Amino acid sequence: MKRALFPGSFDPITLGHQDIILRGIKLFDEIVVAVGINAEKKYMFSLEERIEFIKKSFEDEPKVKVVSYEGLTVDFCKKVGAQFILRGLRNPADFEFEKAIAHTNRKLSEIETVFLLTSSRTSYISSSIVRDVIRNKGNYSVLVPNSVKMH
Repeated sequence: MKRALFPGSFDPITLGHQDIILRGIKLFDEIVVAVGINAEKKYMFSLEERIEFIKKSFEDEPKVKVVSYEGLTVDFCKKVGAQFILRGLRNPADFEFEKAIAHTNRKLSEIETVFLLTSSRTSYISSSIVRDVIRNKGNYSVLVPNSVKMH
């Protein structure tokens, strides 16, 4: 089984994340969406809310599993039997950042990182932009899946 881990904070999940997961389903037998726990980070949504948003978004897709994790992503990949890390790239800055992480992960393990370019219709969306729109009482519904809109 080809299993990919799609790690992130998903605070909240965006249409960009959803796009990468839906396209990744075509490449892998299973995608484990791994919601990272970082004690240093202040989240807008609780871990439970973030997990629930993702689960609701993919409730009809048996190939998507949602879990939380702490620690090194490569260690968690080994724990869940994922041979690949799936990442989305929006722009050249993302590529440079993700490339460094991918090289480090490759040095630490045998796990390959697979990059998908975000679709042009979602490439401008980031969780930080969504949080800013929410904080300022803007219409964030055009940036997130329905599971977040209902919140």
